[in-house]
Amino acid sequence: MYYSDPLMSTTITIRIPRELKEKMKQNPAEWSEEVRHFIEEKIRNLELQRTLEEIESRTQKRRVRTDSTTLIREDRQRQT
Repeated sequence: MYYSDPLMSTTITIRIPRELKEKMKQNPAEWSEEVRHFIEEKIRNLELQRTLEEIESRTQKRRVRTDSTTLIREDRQRQT
């Protein structure tokens, strides 16, 4: 979890439609906490996605590309 110390935190402001704000008032919840959890989860997902893309990129570089027909011909020649 990223949020721990109120002294180390910062404030962000978002603009939402009035209708949404009214619905938030009608449905009480810890909206700050909900938004904070959403942002944390989104960041985790984006970091994971970036890591997976880096791994995929590295594996592409390591792959050995071989023409299978060449391998088959070589194998056939050895058998005769």
